[in-house]
Amino acid sequence: MKYRSVFDIIGPIMIGPSSSHTAGAVRIGKVARNLFGRKPAWADIFFYGSFAETYKGHGTDVAIVGGLLNFDTFDERMKTSLHIAKQEGIRITFHEEEAIPPHPNTAKIRLGDEQGELELVGISIGGGKIEIIELNGFELKLSGHHPALLIMHNDRYGAIAGVANVLAKYAINIGHMEVSRKEKGKQALMTIEVDQNIDDAIVEQLKALPHIIDVTKIVE
Repeated sequence: MKYRSVFDIIGPIMIGPSSSHTAGAVRIGKVARNLFGRKPAWADIFFYGSFAETYKGHGTDVAIVGGLLNFDTFDERMKTSLHIAKQEGIRITFHEEEAIPPHPNTAKIRLGDEQGELELVGISIGGGKIEIIELNGFELKLSGHHPALLIMHNDRYGAIAGVANVLAKYAINIGHMEVSRKEKGKQALMTIEVDQNIDDAIVEQLKALPHIIDVTKIVE
């Protein structure tokens, strides 16, 4: 595993007690909120493995809801996130799952409102670091620690090249890229982590490309 600084090894500034069970959980929730793009009306949160066994004692429930409220890991409001969510009218339900997860610290978040829904699976890999491994049934690998683009597109020849050409035009370097599809010729998901935040104007150019269905950006 590569670290960018000594602070990645020590861990993030956070409300305790555990970087894996709190800071990582915050970031999983925060990515879900970012991808959904607005405050959800409800959220079903499923804990697996170690998360399921210890989430109440380690504050994982408080942390992941704090992330859904768009709080940072060090936000003092984190301690009362469940109460704040209730005040804001967000219905939160927790589920303890017995299925064996791909990683001991695994959470699935299903959230939505009258406009739509989103389902995400994330794992906390230690030191506050996370990976998002599934989004709406598509497999992916997203760290949540770099600016990124999630591009839903039709699985057609030239779709990937078109996106790469736009990013090259603006000298945007790709750090990690992968494509996931459920079925050949149907919808697919491009996950692209880049080295800098991307302007909305570039996002609009990407949306205008052939075969592109939707583009969501994640800022650092």
